[in-house]
Amino acid sequence: MTMLRSALFNFFFFSSTFLLTVPAAAMSLVAPGQVRLWARAWARLQIAAARVICGIQLQVFGLENLPPPPVLIASRHESTFDVLAWLALTPAACFVVKRELGQIPLFGRCIRAAGMITVDREAGGSAMRALLRGGDRAKAEGRHIIIFPEGTRADPGDQLPLQPGVAALASRTMLPVVPVMTDSGRCWGRRAFRKRAGTIHIQIQPALPANTEREAVLDGLRSAFDARRFADQRERG
Repeated sequence: MTMLRSALFNFFFFSSTFLLTVPAAAMSLVAPGQVRLWARAWARLQIAAARVICGIQLQVFGLENLPPPPVLIASRHESTFDVLAWLALTPAACFVVKRELGQIPLFGRCIRAAGMITVDREAGGSAMRALLRGGDRAKAEGRHIIIFPEGTRADPGDQLPLQPGVAALASRTMLPVVPVMTDSGRCWGRRAFRKRAGTIHIQIQPALPANTEREAVLDGLRSAFDARRFADQRERG
């Protein structure tokens, strides 16, 4: 049954994404600001479909720890579900994404119109400069800047090395940094066809103060990303 539900959901996800992306790409030519509303509606649709088709529930803890924008959200990343969740939770999400996503036909046009920060991870110093310029713009626009500081999706329980971009972005923007834990990979693996029924937990931790030094930002995130502490918090929740 799980495989059948997964197949049905995957078909819905990709077909509905394509069908919704076509008008959104056209919209980006005449009303680019409206693409953000499309992205939020798309994310909420997929979350609802995951719940109805696959039995995947979402439980969010710590919303009181999320300051009003602009703010820097540094989240662990285990699956595509994490992107959907933040698009649904924040009205003005600005993701730091790899440049390749911006090159996908139609979808890439929507990413650019929505004002996401695209970074070429192979470009060295110029990638960092692009990241910082994008952070300045997103701060000026009063947005939630969402970065996955490990740079890629991780398996549940794994803690990957943090990339320096999150600390540089925090230093440049002088914004508070909100660490976020997720266990989405238990239900929706990073490369898995199968979607398992269950509850995905997102834990929003207390923010690291603005103007925190770079190394202190990384130390704070390493502590907040402790998988055992997250498990304890889930149990208490």
